[in-house]
Amino acid sequence: MGKDLYVRHISAEATEEDLRKLFAVSGKVTYVHMVKDAKSGEFVGCAFVKMSSEAEAKDALVTLDGALLVNRTILVSEARPQKPKARQGSGGFRGGSPARGGQGRIR
Repeated sequence: MGKDLYVRHISAEATEEDLRKLFAVSGKVTYVHMVKDAKSGEFVGCAFVKMSSEAEAKDALVTLDGALLVNRTILVSEARPQKPKARQGSGGFRGGSPARGGQGRIR
């Protein structure tokens, strides 16, 4: 098990400090990232929490999965490794055809 945890079903009223205080019962919290929508900037109800050791992360997982935070039951799981992002601009013709809404060939 790694040190990173994924927390979901977080209330919109919860703050980063609320998460830090809650997870501190299991050890030292080294990082908290509350996920926000890329377009609106609004919190989407999940976060990543990194503990300082694997033992602390395991304790937090066992202790806090199903805990109450700001009147909402949170779910805690081990964070999965991030998938590599697809490379943009690699291969493929981008001109498009008139049938697909592209410009097509100009004559």
